[in-house]
Amino acid sequence: MTKKQIKSKEELEFFGKKLVDQVDKGKNPEIKFTLRNLSNIVFDKKSETLKLGDKTGSRSFFNVAHSKKFLQTVEVASIIKKELLESGKHEHLRGIFYMSKRTIPGTNVNIVDDQIESDKSIEDLEVITGLSREQMHVSANKMGSMIGNVILEDSGDTIDCSKLGKGGYSIPSITDELEFKKIKAKYVLYMEKASTFERLAEDKFWDKNDAIIITSQGQTTRGIRRLLQRISEEENLPIYVLVDNDPWGYYIYSVIKYGSIALAFASERLTIPNVKFIGISCDDIIKYDLKRQLIKFTDQDRTRLKQITDYEWFRNNKDWQRQFKMMKYNDSKVEIQALSSKGISFISDIYLVNKIKNKEFLD
Repeated sequence: MTKKQIKSKEELEFFGKKLVDQVDKGKNPEIKFTLRNLSNIVFDKKSETLKLGDKTGSRSFFNVAHSKKFLQTVEVASIIKKELLESGKHEHLRGIFYMSKRTIPGTNVNIVDDQIESDKSIEDLEVITGLSREQMHVSANKMGSMIGNVILEDSGDTIDCSKLGKGGYSIPSITDELEFKKIKAKYVLYMEKASTFERLAEDKFWDKNDAIIITSQGQTTRGIRRLLQRISEEENLPIYVLVDNDPWGYYIYSVIKYGSIALAFASERLTIPNVKFIGISCDDIIKYDLKRQLIKFTDQDRTRLKQITDYEWFRNNKDWQRQFKMMKYNDSKVEIQALSSKGISFISDIYLVNKIKNKEFLD
């Protein structure tokens, strides 16, 4: 068992011992935790990240309103300690759900009925113990790839991410356990679209421009956010974000830079305050004449744009408010792939090269 596994196991043991001590003293066993609801999410202006506030709550076993969630938290903690940490093995969120889905003896009540219940118990344990889901050996779906001059060690295997073809290295959901052996790059380019990644990979953009390219195939995952943060901090490399010119793409950038409401409790392990937005911006629509590629907004797009415009971290940023104003005026969006209308390799040969050379970033 590694030192990290021992520490994680000890944290869960400490959590269990506190409950046992309460029972031994004839007390109603109670779990105290920091609230994860919207009313307790704050924007820390000093670190420029979303964090949990100082409001706390509790669950006690003999409170009918709390008892089932109390049991769910204890059951999931027991599974993680005994089945994962003590064995050194990992399990998917879905597996944890099925391992905890059992009927309470003498009743017809299941400890959990839906995966969302076991998922929330894991998130509660992250807040209660200070351990990340990944430190507890719980994995999720892997949805990303990486190509570049990166040599890393993954589960004892040495992997050269420059020699894995156009598909690249399949990024696991737990990236804390990866060990960087050698990284040679000037910057990291993260993109939401797998199709864009495939274009840049085929064009050997990463090799020609001494870059690392990473995609999450849509909304960025926890594992990829952690990977980006590690590369930024451990290798001191700038991170550039390439997303669609729509409220959803802008939101992806916001999550990477400032954090998300859902994972505010994990901001320190996931956010990258110095990340920069490379595109696609509303100015690019004019500069590269993409008006014919505009796609009309839906009501859902308009609502999302209003929401991000009002985010505290964007509210007083003149550059971003200008982008939001232009997007509202256009009442339309443009996808990254629209750049292919200028030539199949326009994004690789001209767009990205010029934007990086001229430092045309939004911060």
